[in-house]
Amino acid sequence: MEFTHYSVLREETIEYLNIRPDGIYVDGTLGGGGHAARIAARLSEEGRLIGIDQDADAIRAAGERLAEFGSRVAILRGNFADMAEELLRIGVKQVDGIVLDLGVSSFQLDTPERGFTYRVADAPLDMRMDDRGERTAADIVNGYSEEALCRIIRDYGEERFARQIAAKIVRAREKEPVLTAGELTDLIRAAIPAKYRMQGGHPAKRTFQAIRIELNRELDVLSQSLEGMIGLLKPGGRICIITFHSLEDRIVKTAFRRAEHPCTCPKEFPVCVCGKVPLGSVITRKPVLPGEEERNENSRSKSAKLRVFEKGR
Repeated sequence: MEFTHYSVLREETIEYLNIRPDGIYVDGTLGGGGHAARIAARLSEEGRLIGIDQDADAIRAAGERLAEFGSRVAILRGNFADMAEELLRIGVKQVDGIVLDLGVSSFQLDTPERGFTYRVADAPLDMRMDDRGERTAADIVNGYSEEALCRIIRDYGEERFARQIAAKIVRAREKEPVLTAGELTDLIRAAIPAKYRMQGGHPAKRTFQAIRIELNRELDVLSQSLEGMIGLLKPGGRICIITFHSLEDRIVKTAFRRAEHPCTCPKEFPVCVCGKVPLGSVITRKPVLPGEEERNENSRSKSAKLRVFEKGR
């Protein structure tokens, strides 16, 4: 199956990056190379685009797509959490711009053996972004306590019936392990009252999201990486981040605001004494959303939000 990923908000992201032809740019979620190709096309021979992804299929697909740009492009396999170390390894200390597209690729969602989908009954419960990791979604479903399952389904899936779903999973696995998407989906559907099952889309959507986030540590990685990535920017450099659910967006919004207003002094203090200075400014006071045409062309873009931060000059 061909690796496909529709690059959401692509044109908006490229414009907000303010690309300099001789600049150094990082796509920390390379995917199929959609954003990266548009960046590389604007670079001169002195410019550089570095793509990072932990998915082997993405690395192969992006390598083919970006081959035409030759030495302007370097591709690294890894997690954007390790961006500073990966860049230093190839002699790069600062960059002019960073892009993160936090969406799951169409290839990952539509390839049953990757285990991200709840629409294919016999798909395995895998969900690993990086297949070098040993733990899979099945380990979480069959190994977490009922309380832990409830917590992640409630907090990461924002699922109102998290407790009922967790209890149903635990009772079922006492008889035999839950190993396929179909088995898990049936348990979720049975745990949700009939009148609520199709509210907000497929009844399994939120639980599958929660398990995927927990397995790949998506929110932890994001929250722990943002300050460091802002630190990698040159003066005037920008970081553009596309999120797809409220949990991610809240983390990005909070981190950008903290970078713009880092002072921790009590409000009653007449002047700042903590010594913390702003790192830059938020460019997008409100998130940039896909236009009607893009939403109609790609239903997965409907929840996308773009936020942009610029390093102080």
